[in-house]
Amino acid sequence: MSHSVGLIVEYNPFHNGHALHLQTSKQLSNANMVVAVMSGFFLQRGEPALLPKWERARMALMAGADLVIELPYYYSVQKAELFAEGAIKVLSELGVHSVSFGSENGDIQDFKELISFIQQHQSEWDELVRMEMKSGKSYPKATSNAFEAINSNQKPSLSLSQPNNILGYHYLRAIEKFAPTMEAYTLKRTSAQYHDEQIPIESIASATSIRKALFEEKNLHLIKHVVPTSTWDILSQYEQAFNSFQQWESYFPYLQYQLITSTHEQLREIYECEEGLEFRLKEAIKQSTSFSDFMNKIKTKRYTWNRLQRLLTHILTQTTKKEIDQLLALETLPYLRLLGMSSRGREHLRKNKKEINTPIISRFANAFGPLKELDERVAATYATGLPNIARGNGMSSEYKQIPIQL
Repeated sequence: MSHSVGLIVEYNPFHNGHALHLQTSKQLSNANMVVAVMSGFFLQRGEPALLPKWERARMALMAGADLVIELPYYYSVQKAELFAEGAIKVLSELGVHSVSFGSENGDIQDFKELISFIQQHQSEWDELVRMEMKSGKSYPKATSNAFEAINSNQKPSLSLSQPNNILGYHYLRAIEKFAPTMEAYTLKRTSAQYHDEQIPIESIASATSIRKALFEEKNLHLIKHVVPTSTWDILSQYEQAFNSFQQWESYFPYLQYQLITSTHEQLREIYECEEGLEFRLKEAIKQSTSFSDFMNKIKTKRYTWNRLQRLLTHILTQTTKKEIDQLLALETLPYLRLLGMSSRGREHLRKNKKEINTPIISRFANAFGPLKELDERVAATYATGLPNIARGNGMSSEYKQIPIQL
């Protein structure tokens, strides 16, 4: 009998730590099929993916994933709570039995105890978070401070100040809400941590350090020992073809144009543009010569770097509050976008097609409604930052590309 485990991923790019997570998750959950829910062209931290979703889906399949399904933009470029809810909804729609995620803690029981503890102190927790936010704290800092402020002798040991623990907490809350029969597993992150910037001698490095090696050192060979051969081959071929990978600096001229030509009123309509941020953005952009320069001018204690990057991504893609709110209000996902599958994944879809109520789109021409309009615009926006020789194909890739099959 088929048993599936879900992984919630970005693979930016796929590296040895991801390979370890994939294989260990299969063993831990006794699964014989891996379903990866993967962000598309733009990521949870509010940045463009290193290379297109199709190349990253290929990396996942070549490393052992059986299905790669896109996490829609309106969930992928979001705060942790909504990112988690979207991913769990996708896995639930596909009938996935369990989910496995990496965390700094590594003990699923600690997550369950934390959720129980917060539920017991829910009204106090909500008020503390509200007060922390009102005082100018970022949401992650507010939740961490709220947890510390609750006076109890039975306080769980799990830290809510670390990024993967925060995501893990929201995964379990989403499971309670949308998929109560789904089993959850967590693996302790080994060796490299999420924000580590240096490539280690060992074979496991963070995606952050890998991207730094690619953009600052401009040396693909530095990462050869920390990624699977299949990832290395895909990265090498992409670099040879286009001579670069995607980062925010590639999109800065387009962001600058949007900010300069948009009125304050138009910017206020953009998703996550709140509390007068439009004035700060329009003033800073006039004095900025690069994306990093711009970010350093607009950052504040209240808004995390990632929160600001997400807002800038929405400005770049011209995604409005109305648009996102309408999609989030839907009871079910409009459709699921299939990026790739193995023979086992193809068989899973064939056997379970009657149980899967959400349409699975393998050709973009079959997509529909407001989500299709958003997907098309996001893909075209991502393509604007591609090298000239790739831009034309990038603009039309949504219609031309079919799911990758191995």
